[in-house]
Amino acid sequence: MTCRCVRLACIVRAWIRSPLAEQVLVITQDGRVIVGKLMGFDQTTNVILADSVERIFSPDEPVIEEPLGVEIVRGDNITLIGAVDEEADKEIDLSTIRAYPLADVTH
Repeated sequence: MTCRCVRLACIVRAWIRSPLAEQVLVITQDGRVIVGKLMGFDQTTNVILADSVERIFSPDEPVIEEPLGVEIVRGDNITLIGAVDEEADKEIDLSTIRAYPLADVTH
């Protein structure tokens, strides 16, 4: 396990001590943006999300929210995971947002 993975695992374990089923946003190394309820995790930072959706960004069209349902995201594919303020998130009008998709993470 690389040093980065060890730090990420420690950070996630400390942060996840709060109750599960909290809304989180995950950005993967291939640039996917997934929002869902955190239902579980393991020692390698694999996470299980319920009621998840992928937000697909385009510079020419509104954000598309593609329903995924239950999603397992491998820990080695996670670039970022963070809590979502659900009230603030509900106030965002995704139909007005245009953005380029995130690029793949390169090392």
